[in-house]
Amino acid sequence: MTFATFSIIFAGVLLNSAAQLMLKAGANTLGTVAVGNAASLLAAGWGAATQPWILLGLCCYFVSAGLWVLALTRVDVTVAYPLLSMGYVMAALLAWHFFGEALTASRILGIAIILVGVVVLGRG
Repeated sequence: MTFATFSIIFAGVLLNSAAQLMLKAGANTLGTVAVGNAASLLAAGWGAATQPWILLGLCCYFVSAGLWVLALTRVDVTVAYPLLSMGYVMAALLAWHFFGEALTASRILGIAIILVGVVVLGRG
């Protein structure tokens, strides 16, 4: 895999992780959504549809998907797909930084295992 192809995949993964954080920020502004009645769901749907963080997150997903398609024109899916797991690593670290989410020992171990797997697959 060339550096350019890796960069495309990495940018897509980074945008996908950013999208997750933006959706979380938007969801935080919505609060807990009750799913018991239609009026509550409609209000939440409208709130989500007009929430800037959610809209920006969806835009990031769209661009990320475009980068993914571009990457798949350059490498096999069996090479590219495992690299998406880097998104979990990025999302976990960024969620810890921005939202104060816990990075427990088991999560850190999982992140380390993912990184080792990405390196092994990248060399194979």
